[in-house]
Amino acid sequence: MGIKPPSKFWKFSLLYILVLVVGISFFNRVTAGKSAPVIDFSEFKEKIVSGEIKRVELSDSWFTGFSSLEKSKSTANQFFFKNPAAMPPVPETVYRTVPINDPEIIKVMDDHAVKYAATSREGTTFLNILFTWGLPIIFFIIVWRFLLKRMGNLGGGMLTAGQSKALIVAEGGIATRFADVAGVDEAKDELVEVVDFLKNPKKYIDIGGKIPKGVLLVGPPGTGKTLLARAVAGEAGVSFFRMSGADFVEMFVGVGAARVRDLFHQARNKTPCIIFIDELDAIGKSRISSMSGGNDEREQTLNQLLVEMDGFDTAGGLIILAATNRPDVLDPALLRPGRFDRQVLVDKPDLKGREAILKIHAKNVKLDSLVALDAIARITSGFAGADLANIVNEAALLAVRNFRVYVSQKDFEEAIEKTVAGLQKKTRVLKPEERKLTAYHETGHALVAAFTPGADPVQKISIIPRGFALGYTLQMPVEDRYTVTQSHLIGKIDTLLGGRIAEEMISGEFSTGAASDITKATDIARKMITDYGMSDRFKNVALTTRGTGMLGDSREEPLFHREYSEATQQYIDEEVARIMEKRYAYVRGLLEKKRPLLDIVASKLLEQEALEEKDFKHLVNEYSTTTATSASIENTPAQPLDHNSGRPYLV
Repeated sequence: MGIKPPSKFWKFSLLYILVLVVGISFFNRVTAGKSAPVIDFSEFKEKIVSGEIKRVELSDSWFTGFSSLEKSKSTANQFFFKNPAAMPPVPETVYRTVPINDPEIIKVMDDHAVKYAATSREGTTFLNILFTWGLPIIFFIIVWRFLLKRMGNLGGGMLTAGQSKALIVAEGGIATRFADVAGVDEAKDELVEVVDFLKNPKKYIDIGGKIPKGVLLVGPPGTGKTLLARAVAGEAGVSFFRMSGADFVEMFVGVGAARVRDLFHQARNKTPCIIFIDELDAIGKSRISSMSGGNDEREQTLNQLLVEMDGFDTAGGLIILAATNRPDVLDPALLRPGRFDRQVLVDKPDLKGREAILKIHAKNVKLDSLVALDAIARITSGFAGADLANIVNEAALLAVRNFRVYVSQKDFEEAIEKTVAGLQKKTRVLKPEERKLTAYHETGHALVAAFTPGADPVQKISIIPRGFALGYTLQMPVEDRYTVTQSHLIGKIDTLLGGRIAEEMISGEFSTGAASDITKATDIARKMITDYGMSDRFKNVALTTRGTGMLGDSREEPLFHREYSEATQQYIDEEVARIMEKRYAYVRGLLEKKRPLLDIVASKLLEQEALEEKDFKHLVNEYSTTTATSASIENTPAQPLDHNSGRPYLV
């Protein structure tokens, strides 16, 4: 059994301070109990006259008298110790009294041959100094540090507020290499030049070229911007300073600017090196749109960063890398040539990139021989590198949960479904009416998608609750798409309306289960008019001004103020209602023609709770063959992918 580290035994607590105070009080009580007895001044004077006191020490607080040593020796002691030199010392008898301003006391002591001297021993003893000054100071220091720790050190503490919080990795301390990064080949090619400059700066200097001072990595969350920065430092073999933009800003004015200065001062002493600032938009927001109207803390920090970036020369081997997913909010002064003069897009990976990322993350995972990573890459369109890493990890956890020693293809499919749709609610039991309504709702989505040319295939239909949904229809894109057409957007609206219309056909009324579908469909119709210029009156006119927004899912785009009149707003509302009414009539007609198939698929879904792609296709093909009905509807618009991310989506 090993010895526990001291930190396990000693943990700061106010109880220790209480024990210390009690101990000091007890010590003072004991020592006070052993002190000389205090007698009256008159009695003290009588003992001098009688000869009992032979020596006196005078101080401002006490008169202390000492008796004669000879009188303390007894004859018994002389009996046992024949040699007087061998006798142990006999303690003196000590008397104390509070001094009185008596001018005759000196004369009395002189008349009786009493030795006296002034002393300051009472005020200079070590214990007196310790108890009077040392322990109170130590006590308040301990309490002060305890309170600062509980309060989060007030942003790092007053004494260290201006020091950089950068995480410093020494030269050669980073094991990440470009081989550990996949799916962003173009971004890696851009950064190879930075690595080459840090390794061989002379060839660039000799020809008169200058390496970019700053490289800004721009891309959606989870695409590997931080990983790329670490790979650059690892490949170059130089020191790496990592700091988040939020670490610069504190509650004290001027702290952010001081930390910028300290960061660059440390970096200059360790050149060649790389400074990496993550989430640059935390301190780099545009000063033009600032509502503070003053020289606030964030603006001071940004100004200092701009000065520091102008004040160093890349010939010394100091490179700044930064990452953000909000390039639209950055101050223009940061992006001008001479500062962050190179922007590298780190986008979501394509099919080959996703397969390469899966191979990297699955390298240390025990996979079943039937696992096909290329198939997983095909059905994860729109996933970022972090999403794929999470899928591999979730698949491994699912395999362990099911007592398997290898990760199977089924585990990967379940992990994808869990990521897209949420955690399965096995304990949630639906009433028969709700269960039937959910089955028809999801079947309505699936049938509209199946009879819409160009729509993404239905991967799975389920009425097993996941996340906040009572059921879901999972559609997987068959390829990566980066633009969508008007027909695709209309097809998306049709698919979203299919669930509500199916509910109405069997129950005769609406339910709240389609609230999310209606919201998404309305948003698409409104953006067709306001953002994409797809209306009759405002054709090719953007009615709202939108920046690039947060790179990633369109739901994260910032909201913008209205830039059109009340009459235009009324037209938009009426046009949205007209589009929704027209698409509703079309989808209802489609499902009424396919009502027998709607009942067949819904019944099968109620029986099995989930239908895979092959089972659903079999039911559709069998129905189409027996009824001799065409599998497609003329003039049916194609359904799009999610117009911003291309991810698999639920309806």
